[in-house]
Amino acid sequence: MVLLAGAVGLALLVAGGEGLVRGSVALAARLGVSPMVIGLTLVGFGTSTPELVTSVQAALRGLPGIALGNVVGSNIANILLILGITALIAPVAVEREALRRDGAMLAVATGLGAAAILSGSVERWMGLGALAILAGYVVISWRIERRRFDAAARLHAEEGALHMPAGLHPLAALAMAAGGLALVILGARFVVDAAVALARLMAVSETVIGLTVVAVGTSLPELAASVMAALRGRTDLALGNVVGSNIFNLLGILGVTALVRPVPVAPEILRLDLWAMLLATAVLIAAALAMPRMGRPFGLMLGLGYGAWLALVF
Repeated sequence: MVLLAGAVGLALLVAGGEGLVRGSVALAARLGVSPMVIGLTLVGFGTSTPELVTSVQAALRGLPGIALGNVVGSNIANILLILGITALIAPVAVEREALRRDGAMLAVATGLGAAAILSGSVERWMGLGALAILAGYVVISWRIERRRFDAAARLHAEEGALHMPAGLHPLAALAMAAGGLALVILGARFVVDAAVALARLMAVSETVIGLTVVAVGTSLPELAASVMAALRGRTDLALGNVVGSNIFNLLGILGVTALVRPVPVAPEILRLDLWAMLLATAVLIAAALAMPRMGRPFGLMLGLGYGAWLALVF
């Protein structure tokens, strides 16, 4: 029953996240919002909605291990698992000019997130600061890309176009977005319940389940988007999706969660998982700076790294 409830919850998260993104994108396009702005905001943030709702629900129910583990574990999974799978499907093209600003922002977000976690508790004022930084980043990026349609603007525009459903009536788009959000909320409830039950069944901490099962489950929309981009030969979009999602996880999701309720940090995250996230992020940024494309050997290395981390976690 636990596994069935978890599977149902994950299915609802994936379906709801996809419906929310596609409905929101279609509605924004009908309202005249440019594909560049859609890609910069709705696509990157929309695919992270399952993580957001799950972490907030976990925090409200007094389950900080799941709330924080979901954020840290999702960032690790995005880089090592999702980018690894994408690179195994097709070499990941690195648009260095487009990633210069976003890569720097990822480094800043990771550093700030690590500092907050190392403090032992992510407080409300930290969450508010993270959200302010995220808002500033979006506004500055929008102003730069509006003035000069550079490689970053083109990448964001193509991300928006990739999720654009054709010929959808505004009312249908609104219904799709609202229905998707409802499914995400319901799915998150199933996932949190199943995570608590699974932790008891396996005699491990809720933090471990949050870092692994919940984090991978809530990252499925990013996996689907990255695989779809790879199959269409647009692996540069897959890399941009991972970078944008990790920025939003640390600043947006952790920010909102801490604002709702301060998040105490579990000891196991300080011992291993924070350092795994920092190492994975450093490897990603270094590889993006050093290689014009991330080939299958690099993807295999990332996948093996994820397997090694899982072995250490359990």
